[in-house]
Amino acid sequence: MWSGDSKRSVKSDLWLAAILFAAGVVTIGVSLVELRARNQVDMAQATGTPGKPLQATPAPTPNPSNTPAESKPGGTRPTTPAPEPAQPNAEAQKQGAKPALPPAPAEKMAPPIREKK
Repeated sequence: MWSGDSKRSVKSDLWLAAILFAAGVVTIGVSLVELRARNQVDMAQATGTPGKPLQATPAPTPNPSNTPAESKPGGTRPTTPAPEPAQPNAEAQKQGAKPALPPAPAEKMAPPIREKK
């Protein structure tokens, strides 16, 4: 029934499957060990002289070249070119002004859905 070659190939396939299965089990075991180790809470605590509170380092003084320019309250923002509406008013259209955007397409309406009888 089974020839010698096919028995050898089946046997080698089973060994390969067993090795791959064992590698998967080992991988799962390593992952679970890492997850369990990560669950531990690590606390960081700064140590100082006993009885004295910790002091923060002073902030560096800013250089005048690094500071932003002074803002002027009530100032206007220059815009060049001046903003225009997307659709000119009716008088401007009569004079030949073209809209910046093409007209929107008409909405497509389907017939109402009939109820089943």
